[in-house]
Amino acid sequence: MLDSAPAPAPLAIEVRGLKKTFPVRTRGAVPKPGPSDSQAGANPASPPERSPSIPAQQSRRSATVEAVSGIDLDVPHGQVFAFLGPNGAGKTTTLRILTTLLPATSGTAKVAGYDVSTQQDQVRRHIGYVGQLGGTDLDHATGRENLVLAARLYGLRKPEALSRAAELLEGFDLTALADQETSTYSGGQRRRLDVALGMVGQPSVLFLDEPSTGLDPQNRMNLWDQVRRLRAQGTTVFLTTHYLDEADALADDVAIMDHGQIIARGTPAQLKARTGSATLDDVFLTLTGRALRDTDVQEVRS
Repeated sequence: MLDSAPAPAPLAIEVRGLKKTFPVRTRGAVPKPGPSDSQAGANPASPPERSPSIPAQQSRRSATVEAVSGIDLDVPHGQVFAFLGPNGAGKTTTLRILTTLLPATSGTAKVAGYDVSTQQDQVRRHIGYVGQLGGTDLDHATGRENLVLAARLYGLRKPEALSRAAELLEGFDLTALADQETSTYSGGQRRRLDVALGMVGQPSVLFLDEPSTGLDPQNRMNLWDQVRRLRAQGTTVFLTTHYLDEADALADDVAIMDHGQIIARGTPAQLKARTGSATLDDVFLTLTGRALRDTDVQEVRS
């Protein structure tokens, strides 16, 4: 008797037909009819004259912009997944939907097994999110105090919060700085604390939005080591970055998004082989026609 097929690997993120549109209004000049428009015997070849004292009317037209165009996406548990795209591609909009910060127009998305539209509280209990601006809002508080406050907000009692803070400080190599005000931290130290704050609730999925922007090479390498440790512990890391060498070094799988659609998916090695490229920068240039960090169109935001 044949063995039954193995069950599919559980998915950390499952997206089907996800779409997001934003309403926009455009203005257009509509000239008011002048007295000459109704004059009998006017030369039909001549354009109608309009009195300079009558201004053109401004009309407002409603339209929509589709930032995300019905994408499908599966991310297995325990991977570092790099989500790449130029500004304006729709990746930040997608990230905000997956983290329950923005509702989708249509389609479905599940994170850690929970629907982002109907089970937002459950999603938030199982994810961590480190935005581009970080989470260390209390400059005059110490690293330990920031972590204890975050743990208390997650519902931990004070002894448990202190224990969790100590665990994270050690795990992110911040113990020596634990009782210093975060205003004295370097950029790399502060970014490590941001990631530690994202891990306070022991999430199964951690979203990192351009975590190494502004860091020097040494601090970038230190952050990469922390991301690798999280993966080794079984955490799924959903990473957006404008540093394609970072995606190449860290990611098990990569998706490239452009004009609201996912245009390529695979491991870094697969994408390079498919396009005959030596680096992910070359892959990106081949697929989109432009270099990632040269794009300057702002992504549509609500």
